[in-house]
Amino acid sequence: MVGTIERVEPADSEPPVAGPAKRDPPLKEPWPDFSDVEGSGSSTAPTPPAEKEEPKTHTVARGDSLSKIAKTYYGHAGKWKQLYQANKAVIGANPDLIIPGQVLVIPDLGGTS
Repeated sequence: MVGTIERVEPADSEPPVAGPAKRDPPLKEPWPDFSDVEGSGSSTAPTPPAEKEEPKTHTVARGDSLSKIAKTYYGHAGKWKQLYQANKAVIGANPDLIIPGQVLVIPDLGGTS
């Protein structure tokens, strides 16, 4: 038989039928019920930045020095330079001349308590 193509279907197959496509069988377990979940936020949403705290301050008392104040707040008297830089406008040009009653800002030096 040259030029003839014979179509052979397996015995157990169903012939094509016009109409809606076959649907998958229903799931054995129902979908989880999330109706009682509260909140509208996403767990992957970024955390809003924390509110800035007011900076610490120190009111200069008689007998204070920048190194003494630095030792109190940072645990190291040598940090007086950072204290001076943060308060230069209040202290003025001479870091050795601080006056009782001046209010100095105690800057956060990143991890130093």
